[in-house]
Amino acid sequence: MSMKGWLARLAAGTGLICAALSAQAYTDTSKGYNLPTGVTEISQEVFTLHMWIFWICVIIGVVVFGAMIWSIVFHRRSKHPKPADFHESTTVEIVWTALPFVILIAIAVPAAATLIKMEDVRDADMTVKVTGYQWKWHYDYLGEDVAYFSTLTAESNAARQLKSGVDVNAVPNYLVDVDNPLVLPVGKKVRFLITSNDVIHAWWVPEIAVKKDAIPGYVNEIWTRIEQPGTYRGVCAELCGRDHGYMPIVVKALPEAEYASWLAQQKGGEAPTETSAIVGEPIEVAAAPTQTASDAAVDAPIEVAAADAAQAPSKDALVQKGESVYKANCAACHQANGTGLPPNFPSLVGSSVVTGAPVAQILQLLKGKNLMPPFGHLSDADLAAVITYTRNSWGNDAGIVQAADVAAQR
Repeated sequence: MSMKGWLARLAAGTGLICAALSAQAYTDTSKGYNLPTGVTEISQEVFTLHMWIFWICVIIGVVVFGAMIWSIVFHRRSKHPKPADFHESTTVEIVWTALPFVILIAIAVPAAATLIKMEDVRDADMTVKVTGYQWKWHYDYLGEDVAYFSTLTAESNAARQLKSGVDVNAVPNYLVDVDNPLVLPVGKKVRFLITSNDVIHAWWVPEIAVKKDAIPGYVNEIWTRIEQPGTYRGVCAELCGRDHGYMPIVVKALPEAEYASWLAQQKGGEAPTETSAIVGEPIEVAAAPTQTASDAAVDAPIEVAAADAAQAPSKDALVQKGESVYKANCAACHQANGTGLPPNFPSLVGSSVVTGAPVAQILQLLKGKNLMPPFGHLSDADLAAVITYTRNSWGNDAGIVQAADVAAQR
């Protein structure tokens, strides 16, 4: 194999090792390096199986390597220059064939029972649809009209930037905290429907023993019943792209009364703040864009009706909201200062897209381009705000865009 081929293999192997280590970083190593016992019946069964199989492996290892070492020491050539003269033993053949079979059955029976139980999603008290995006999670409480995105906190996102100058040790829960955690009630059977909008992700929270692939066009099912209130952290366990390590999972389990209060707040339409400990912002997930605009339509200016303009947010309000949307969705690639990561993620400072026709920028965000995924899942108001922010930041001065303008291009 050529040197180039070896280097490619080395790079791929290093990437996989780094991905595995980054996933391990999300576990609570203050409790040791073993599997967590967890806070669900299934997680405790998994831990028991893990320890049972671990000690079986330890015993097998001691016996096998002990026999090897004993043979090497006591049957070396200097002690026995003439080797023993014997052939196979039927008894030994039967023993070392039957014993592994018995061990495998002893492991397989309880393991299969637990696996069957993990897949039994019948009689669930509630269902949450989990959708993976590059690089965030979307939670939809089916039947409750509550849905929101969960993204790495702005503090962690700012601190992780190259040459940010931020002491990451001073950032609370660095890289393992989100703006809107998944809130669940204690003692209720929760069914998860797990899928993806773009590439393969994996939703993994060790302490509740839930780990399932999120595959585009396919829905996986799994469930949990959390027994103890608390905050439980996880991570995407599938190498899903360049920011794979920056889409953590946070599950907040609340007593039933507190959960009911939280759910009522979401249905009431009260917009929570990012500093809230338990709330997530209800949003409407828009359908994927279906309209195809001609070149003439792309170059056409946007006109806002007078009645709509009277009710539309001001430029300052759009820029203020757009900054938070940009930090949560765009800063990872285009940087907080808009300079980007050329050549894959170009600078937005003086960009022809940002300073050009508004319709062209709207369509690019709705449909995506090259390495940039589509952002049609964001609301019209959020898209209008982030577009206005980019058109009026870092020296750009290219006017504003309203939610109605975005809606017209979907």
